[in-house]
Amino acid sequence: MPHRNRRDATEGAAVTIGPLDLRTRVDEALAVQAHAFGLSDDEIAVRRQIVLRHITYPGARSLGATTESGRLVGFVYGMPNDRTHWWSTVVEPYLRARGHDHWLDDSFVITELHVHPGYQNRGIGRTLITTITDGATQPRSILSAIDFDSPARGLYHSLGYDDLARQVLFPSAPKPYAVMGAPLPLLRDNP
Repeated sequence: MPHRNRRDATEGAAVTIGPLDLRTRVDEALAVQAHAFGLSDDEIAVRRQIVLRHITYPGARSLGATTESGRLVGFVYGMPNDRTHWWSTVVEPYLRARGHDHWLDDSFVITELHVHPGYQNRGIGRTLITTITDGATQPRSILSAIDFDSPARGLYHSLGYDDLARQVLFPSAPKPYAVMGAPLPLLRDNP
């Protein structure tokens, strides 16, 4: 069931959180990610292929945040984690070194979560991540985020995510990441 969220100051319309057909709206989703993350056209092209592959995995789900006019202003997607997936193979040694590699089992991984900068700080990201994880059958969730004190990491901490490994280096990523994990359901104490 779609969730109504904050009022859209630009259009005066509510932002609705609901199912997203990521296959048909991948370019809109990547435009949000590119704007939020500052991606180049080449990076977008690579990520497009990754997203289209990910959404074919068993249990993959996505949600979008849309304005009344249908503009996509945020999205999240994730799936049950699989140790054979690329992301898991990269983070596993970092987690194992800290005694946390069991987090790769029976976890729902948040693959991407992005909100257009003009719509941030309205609870949209919080609603996206809590809604998608509420539908997970796994007892915990994991994700990775750039390893610095950002609003995104602040959000994840407020939802109960703890740092499992820091200074995780992904091939070709210019900055290190932190891998974070939280038991499900996520905390709801902070608005």
